[in-house]
Amino acid sequence: MKIPIIFLGTGQAIPTDKRNHTSILLSYKNENILIDCGEGTQRQFRKAKLNPCKLTRILISHWHGDHILGLPGLFQTLALNNYNKILYIYGPRGTKKFISLIYKLFVFKEKLEIRVEEVNGKFLETEDFYLEALPLKHGVPCNAYSFIEKDKRKLDKQKLQKLKLPSSPLLKELQKGKNISYKGRIIKAKEVSYIEKGKKITFILDTALCKNCYKIAKQADLLIAETTYTEKEKDLAEKYRHLTAKQAAKIAKTARAKKLILTHISQRYDNSESLILKEAQEIFPKTEIAEDFYKVEI
Repeated sequence: MKIPIIFLGTGQAIPTDKRNHTSILLSYKNENILIDCGEGTQRQFRKAKLNPCKLTRILISHWHGDHILGLPGLFQTLALNNYNKILYIYGPRGTKKFISLIYKLFVFKEKLEIRVEEVNGKFLETEDFYLEALPLKHGVPCNAYSFIEKDKRKLDKQKLQKLKLPSSPLLKELQKGKNISYKGRIIKAKEVSYIEKGKKITFILDTALCKNCYKIAKQADLLIAETTYTEKEKDLAEKYRHLTAKQAAKIAKTARAKKLILTHISQRYDNSESLILKEAQEIFPKTEIAEDFYKVEI
């Protein structure tokens, strides 16, 4: 199945008239996972005609303001709209403390049930997917994340028809990879099924180039990476621990990702985004730059 992703905000520390602060929504079956929640994210939901009450989880990359200042407003919106689920929030070290401080600073008129975890490595696993986090280098605790869909065994309908297998619990056994007996014949699961490889989507938002960038992005179907500078401003990138377009492309190429989307674009490139794209595409041709409300399906 296709996994839809929408970029609710694609700007850096200072928003522009066309780029809001960082926020990305990934949807999968009954899950709606928000990656970061920059200022104004709840309004971006409205503009995109999305219902924030369908949110199930929030992944926080780090606690710089442009990635989290939308949380208080989002919490208030959810509470006033009778959000009736547990909202799970995951982040790096310090996340529990900061969420607690938000509750002390702001008065929420309605109760909102939140559960917070500070994560590293694999931290959530369901029947269909799992999430993993690795620490990055940004001067404060900071995580990269990967959403990894599990491989699925699919039945070959044409082969089933040739064998004249009826719709029955036997098909479920085959789908589990188990051999079955039908009319005195052993039918092996591998003969009538195939493995559909799950999708991997990686988010690297704010970091200096480091080993974990390559590790977490390994063989990603889609790598979403911050690109705050070009190589011309490499000294600034090192000083503030951000990636250049060239570095983001290098990560994608070395990790053998299939596609790269650049985000977290500085206001300095508001009228010269082509410089960023050109620099990245020289190394990794399958590169795009996200805009607010850009949608992609993987």
